[in-house]
Amino acid sequence: MLLGDLMKLLLVSSIRGEKHTPISGIQIDSRKVQPGDLFICLIGHRFDGHDYVSEAEKNGASALVVEREVDSTLPQLIVKDSRYAMAMISCAYYQHPSRHMKVIGVTGTNGKTTITYLLDRILRDQHRQTGLMGTIRVKIGDRMYESSNTTLEALELQENLRKMCDAGAEYCVMEVSSHALELGRVRGTRFRTAVFTNLTQDHLDYHQTMEHYKLAKGLLFARMGNTFSEQLDKLQYAVLNADDEASDEFAKLTNAQVITYGIRNAADVRGTDVRITQEGTAFRLLTFAGDISIRLRMFGMFSVYNALAATATALIENIPLIDIKRSLERVPGVEGRFEPVQAGQRFLVLVDYAHTPDSLENVLKTIREFALGKVITVFGCGGDRDRTKRPIMGQIAAMYSDYVYVTSDNPRSEDPERIVHDIERGIKKMVASDSIRYEVVIDRREAIHRAVAQAAEKDVVLIAGKGHETYQEIQGVRQPFDDREIAREALRSRLS
Repeated sequence: MLLGDLMKLLLVSSIRGEKHTPISGIQIDSRKVQPGDLFICLIGHRFDGHDYVSEAEKNGASALVVEREVDSTLPQLIVKDSRYAMAMISCAYYQHPSRHMKVIGVTGTNGKTTITYLLDRILRDQHRQTGLMGTIRVKIGDRMYESSNTTLEALELQENLRKMCDAGAEYCVMEVSSHALELGRVRGTRFRTAVFTNLTQDHLDYHQTMEHYKLAKGLLFARMGNTFSEQLDKLQYAVLNADDEASDEFAKLTNAQVITYGIRNAADVRGTDVRITQEGTAFRLLTFAGDISIRLRMFGMFSVYNALAATATALIENIPLIDIKRSLERVPGVEGRFEPVQAGQRFLVLVDYAHTPDSLENVLKTIREFALGKVITVFGCGGDRDRTKRPIMGQIAAMYSDYVYVTSDNPRSEDPERIVHDIERGIKKMVASDSIRYEVVIDRREAIHRAVAQAAEKDVVLIAGKGHETYQEIQGVRQPFDDREIAREALRSRLS
């Protein structure tokens, strides 16, 4: 591909230098540039790619994409928006992979990871080749890779889609974050189906208001095109949560066929007679393709919603309801989501990713439904993120727990004491000032050890906030830390 070929894609652009310059690769990280690569200068919150042109040139870049001319001998494609240009160039360079597979995108505050894993399992059980991209990892063929973001930058995303196509994948199931939609990371990706989980408070440090947050989520549905196809495989669908009021607006935004799921309100796919026990969750599944009973090995009302969303999406792909049931009932759970830690103890220890008010409340409500003893909660809130949710989460923890250990999550560059103070404001709304129902233990390892040491027979210890994560970020440095391993360490110490 030549630099001039890329210019043809962007009407308002210009080239300074030789337009016949060949491009052998694309990079947005100057450190990764190889000889012959095109270096795209992105402007972010903390870094400006224009400041790293000299490093890219030193590493052998053949040309640049810039929003302003820079001091360099390399040919420069000057564009209005380098992020938009990156998405368009990436799609063209990797030959529009989403046109050759069915891409299923899942967006919403909570449940994205679980729904993608459920769908991946259902499709694979039908012997359909899949790829997966999300918070925990990327799966291409039989290989697993760590994920750097919930939704990757457009360049990495299109590259992975191409690799999935080349590996024979018929589907890609991916999480789509609000940040990714706002930043245009999925521009150019053709979605077969877009799934909406729910909208609750999160990321207000970035979006500022819930309305802006909702608008960002709505972009996934609004960008699904405005034409119909007579080919069944080319039809597009929006799977919306009938119990979330944001779905009404998303239904208006999209031209895709709308399929609804829910529990409280009328829906195309509905769960009724929900029963939650220590063994899992059972419910009756009512669909436009028939009715059936489901017994999940996962817990909680939120697990029913996740199963309903996955079912609605699977039905679009003409998967028989009995096969969907078999797949759902085989899934033991998802890594870091209500994950039990066992070491022979006579109480339950659960690790969960709950890091929003809604997710923490859902998890604690579920535990309250089956807990035979006390509920002991260990949690904190991330630094450099939405401060307004901290007291809300503190209040929720105090409301549903018998004892709370307030600790660090990923404080990042923020003072942990300040984070804890914000959480305490919410707890004190629920707990009398002379109560001893909570304590602050800044060191997360120590907090987990104390919670495990305190637990008695039939109690439930919830360690919330980090889930699958294997690090703790303090002052910009990621240090090894896995809640599950620390919980096992604490259990071994107690049982030894």
